[in-house]
Amino acid sequence: MMRQMKVDKLGIDLLTHDPVVILKDVEGKRFLPILIGPFEATSIALALEGAPVPRPLSHDLMKTLLEALDARLEQIVIHDIRESTFFAKLIVRTNGELQEIDARPSDGIALALRMQAPIFVSDKIVLEETVSDKGTDEADVQRFKKFIEDLKPGDFNR
Repeated sequence: MMRQMKVDKLGIDLLTHDPVVILKDVEGKRFLPILIGPFEATSIALALEGAPVPRPLSHDLMKTLLEALDARLEQIVIHDIRESTFFAKLIVRTNGELQEIDARPSDGIALALRMQAPIFVSDKIVLEETVSDKGTDEADVQRFKKFIEDLKPGDFNR
C-alpha cells in the first residue's frame, strides 16, 4: 500500500545543518523528513515558488526530455529505506507502457513538482519513518486560556 504525500516545506536539519524536505500526507497527519543535497533543495524551492530561471536546471531538462519523448511522469514512489538512505522510483508512461526508473527521492520530488505528478510513499516507510502531527488538543488550549486568565501579578514573584 502507498500513501500520497506532498511537499510541506524545506528546512535545515538542526543536527547536520543539511537541507531537508518535509513531506506531509494529504490528510496532514504524518510528516516525513528527508535529508537532501543543496542543489536539489534549490531546485525544489524554485519549483515550489514557480520562479523562472535564466537557463534550465537539471530537473527542467528532465521535464523537457520527457515531454519531447511524449512520456508522462505518472508518479514518484519512495519505496524503501536502507541504512538511512531512501530509495525512490519514477513511474513513467511511454507508448502506453509503464517504466520504473530508479531515482533519488530529491530528484523525483523536484521533477514531480515541475510535472504536477503525485508523490507516494510506501506504508512501510510511513509507519517507520514519519512523525505524527500531535496537533493541539482543544482541552489543552482551554486549560492554557484558563491559566492565563487566572494569572495575577503576584504569581510572577519569586
